[in-house]
Amino acid sequence: MGEPHVVTLRATRAADLDELFRFRQDEEANRMAAFVSEDPTDRPAFDARWAKLLADPDKILRTVRADGRIVGDLGVWHDGELQFLGYWIDRAEWGRGIATRAVRLLLDTVVERPLRSHVAADNAASRAVLEKLGFAEIGRDRGWANARAAEIDELIYELV
Repeated sequence: MGEPHVVTLRATRAADLDELFRFRQDEEANRMAAFVSEDPTDRPAFDARWAKLLADPDKILRTVRADGRIVGDLGVWHDGELQFLGYWIDRAEWGRGIATRAVRLLLDTVVERPLRSHVAADNAASRAVLEKLGFAEIGRDRGWANARAAEIDELIYELV
């Protein structure tokens, strides 16, 4: 399948939500992401959460497209003094370099540092994306992973 020719980002809009919700129905993707909503199949809760996100001008929300097709989303938000990055790519597109290229595009426009990201310790692919882009592991924690119904190890990465 190979890498897509063009990976682009655009501001996320309500019309993207059907695809973004569909991606989050994949059990394996949820298990790998681990820190997901309590019930990823709850469409009203998904829509309510996204309505709040889209209405917040302080959040940076981008839809990821590969060769013109929606394949995921990225977000940057503040929690107190800290700024965080999160992303989700459709599992059907994993292994094609899309996450790395999309996060790199976002980093070109979000210049405020430091930027942190949390990842399940056993999510080697997500860890590799962050490390390729200059994030360094700065700590470890344990957190409740809804997708696994268990407390798991998570790694904290930071880009300075």
